[in-house]
Amino acid sequence: MALPEELADMLLGSIVDGQFPSESVLPSEGELAQKYGMSRLTVREAVRILRSQNIVSIHRGRGTFINPPQAWRSLAAVVRIEERRSPSGGVSRRLIEARRMVEIGAAQLAAVHRSKEDLESLAASIEEMRLANRQSQVELFVEADIAFHDVIMHATANMFIPFMFEPFGHLLIEARTETSAIPEIQVNAIAMHEAILEALISGDPKKSRDAMEAHMDQTENDLRRYVIDADQPAAQGANRDAP
Repeated sequence: MALPEELADMLLGSIVDGQFPSESVLPSEGELAQKYGMSRLTVREAVRILRSQNIVSIHRGRGTFINPPQAWRSLAAVVRIEERRSPSGGVSRRLIEARRMVEIGAAQLAAVHRSKEDLESLAASIEEMRLANRQSQVELFVEADIAFHDVIMHATANMFIPFMFEPFGHLLIEARTETSAIPEIQVNAIAMHEAILEALISGDPKKSRDAMEAHMDQTENDLRRYVIDADQPAAQGANRDAP
């Protein structure tokens, strides 16, 4: 990582941690250069990187201001601050919400346009998931899982849909690696994928839509049961005792 990028990342960390609050003024170039032991040129380039992501804005004669997170144009930066602000599983829940909006409709459309090759690829992905599950290979399981959904996106025959989730690629890998490390979640995922494939084979748009929606429901339930509640044993116990 080049020095300006490294410094931009450190400055973002300070913003996320609240050292430089939203709408406050960033210290001057000279102050930042002294604080981080870097040249003014490096500081200037680092600020330029943050400005290109709309994390900061420069007002001549007034200084460099920290923009509120809702104005940021960097997904990585938004996720970083959201992870700090949100309770356990907060980012993953929002990712599932986004997936619902795209993938349920994609399954419905894929039921109409899927080809024989698409169905064969989906079946192969499920078989790879089964194999990875038997061998306790989480990374391979995640790869097969993502490949399954990618085939559905392309099977819609709509050139825009596969690109809609590209910015979320690394988030999907991280989220699925976390949940797929749990054997029960792998078993549930395989069953849901089998149901989706069966619906797509039938060519019924409603069945395919319903199968994908059931998968999203199961994904959210598994996240809550095995990840969020597991991180909050006290809250889980309180929920069990509640009438």
